[in-house]
Amino acid sequence: MKKEWWHGKTAYQIYPKSFYDTNQDGIGDIPGIIEKLDYLKELGVGIVWLSPVYLTPCADQGYDIADYYQIDPMFGTMEDMDCLLEEARKRKIAIVMDLVVNHCSDEHPWFQRACEDPEGEYGNFFYFEKKKDGRLPSNWRSYFGGSVWEPVEGSDWYYLHVFHKKQPDLNWENPKLREKIYEMIQWWLDKGLAGFRLDAIINIKKPLPFRDYPSDRPDGLCDMGAVLADASGIGTFLREMRDRVFRPYQAFSVGEVFNAKEGELADFAGEDGYFSAIFDFRQTIEGKSTDGWYASRIPTPEDYKRCCFQSQREMEGIGFYANIIENHDEPRGVSYYLPQEARTDRGKKLLAALYFMLKGIPFIYQGQEIGMENMEYHSIDEVDDISSKEEYLVCRKAGLSEAKAMEVINQYSRDHARTPFQWSGEEAAGFTKGKPWLRVNPNYKTINLMAQKDDPDSVFSFYKKLIALRQDPQYQETIVYGRVEPIWEEMQGIMAYFRQGNGQRILVAGNFGLYARRIELAGDLGRDSKVLLSNAEEVKMDETGLTLQGLQAVILECI
Repeated sequence: MKKEWWHGKTAYQIYPKSFYDTNQDGIGDIPGIIEKLDYLKELGVGIVWLSPVYLTPCADQGYDIADYYQIDPMFGTMEDMDCLLEEARKRKIAIVMDLVVNHCSDEHPWFQRACEDPEGEYGNFFYFEKKKDGRLPSNWRSYFGGSVWEPVEGSDWYYLHVFHKKQPDLNWENPKLREKIYEMIQWWLDKGLAGFRLDAIINIKKPLPFRDYPSDRPDGLCDMGAVLADASGIGTFLREMRDRVFRPYQAFSVGEVFNAKEGELADFAGEDGYFSAIFDFRQTIEGKSTDGWYASRIPTPEDYKRCCFQSQREMEGIGFYANIIENHDEPRGVSYYLPQEARTDRGKKLLAALYFMLKGIPFIYQGQEIGMENMEYHSIDEVDDISSKEEYLVCRKAGLSEAKAMEVINQYSRDHARTPFQWSGEEAAGFTKGKPWLRVNPNYKTINLMAQKDDPDSVFSFYKKLIALRQDPQYQETIVYGRVEPIWEEMQGIMAYFRQGNGQRILVAGNFGLYARRIELAGDLGRDSKVLLSNAEEVKMDETGLTLQGLQAVILECI
């Protein structure tokens, strides 16, 4: 594998609206990120991904962009953005922004001009259709519920939106539209941006001409996953974008790709792939149902282990996954993947070690490094997330009581990850001196950075040690590039694997259960084997094996 500048980095996702507020309006801002750069440097972060800070009406929390060249005033100014890029550069932190180009906002000038003349130049930047024989062009279901077709007021035209109705899809079939996008990308890279995370990018290629697919719910509509599975040729667009703008700048690019087709992994993330890496969502989508959240199933530790190892086997010899346990679209990983009894500091460190040491570039989502957990919502009126509100209606239509529907929302809501960062036990968790835009998790008095920062046994300190281990010159080659060799896969509740490379053999082992378990490792653990990291004070091992305490994770150099 050709070595790239980003391979040995640890990435950190910031959701700016909830990170740190400096002007006391209750909304996090770019100056707040600048103020916390030293914190990120101390943690060991090398890449920071910012969720959108562009001009937006905020129908979908900034993923509806009204101007790609402006910073929304709620976040600050372009001068603030320039300052952030410069201050991050001084600390050797690369800044990556969200690239949202499957759709824009209905308040973008392109769309407003398009609505004036759907058959004109800007109309071809989007998808406009009329009904035929009284029927819409297709029966596709929006990701947020309902038809993807929305009427243009005062006309008989309809426009396509696979997300919110205020997020019209851009027509990538139009080369003029693609040129506008490449110009914008280059403009940002010229400012010193290190690259992009590509949002919902798999959606840019639609199966055309529009047609109906078999419906999968009583609404007569079809899930977009089935629609996209029928699309082909996305590589033409992605290869062009890579060659035109990413490669000339050696930009880092990570794709939000949920459904690469069989045999396409190398196309997306190989050495000659469209992107530097793609996110591993196998664990995320495990148990999900096209019927809705209410019909989904929470993954067990065995599911989690199987998914991780399947992904690692598929990617070996091809490229890098971006490994996560949570992001802005998912519930908190410790509340999702860990059984209730395991949601302790030791359990949080266990999950951290097992995902972080996999091959790939690890991403940490803000607050994950202090073990932030899910909220508890008692009414849908307390929820901000549009996706959660739609799924609540799906639950109720399916016959669930209000209480049962809220149980579902509490499992999956995107709001869990969007609550303000818990900096301290002070009012509003030290996030703001104003009223937070979204309610702070009440557990901030016990789970916060201030309480953990100087505690060598805290979740925060454990993440620091994981990052430092990945950067240690003695082990970096093996941890970054070494193979993952799963072992003891048949042992329920045990997840264990070797990282093998550079003449080294590193064991990563964890026990999801509450009781001690023994792993036989005859021939692997020599007299000089060395504990690199553990989430428990005592590591019981001998030359024939290792005994893991309840919820214990161990990283060993096998000699």
